Amino acid sequence: MRPEAYLFAGVAVFFLLTDVSYIWFAREPAGIAALTVSCFMAAVIAFFCAVNHRRRGTRPEDRPAGEIRERKGHVGFFPPYSAHPVVTAAGVTLCAVGVVYGVWLFAIGVGVVAAGVIGMVLAYAGRESGRDTRAV
Repeated sequence: MRPEAYLFAGVAVFFLLTDVSYIWFAREPAGIAALTVSCFMAAVIAFFCAVNHRRRGTRPEDRPAGEIRERKGHVGFFPPYSAHPVVTAAGVTLCAVGVVYGVWLFAIGVGVVAAGVIGMVLAYAGRESGRDTRAV
């Protein structure tokens, strides 16, 4: 993760320098805010990659002599399907339409978004970490 950390740190420095020059020459608040947020987002990703490199060490793909077979094994759990993202998207759509047509539709949209998000968060809450409990 070290190359990714350096890459995003460079992007953060670029946005910082661009932001400073934009503040100096343009003094326009929307552009300043956009460049500042871009700098912070790149810095957060760089920090995440640096912390992961410190915790997990060098990956096989980071070494020139790394082998493909070194990466075999358990990758992670990937859920096969879920309706919760569709429910969340429908709720966000209702919220957006509710801004135009009325607070009552916005309130319904908030409820649908809450149901979708809670469903995504708790979909695999009873699942034991480390092994797949689905029936084979």
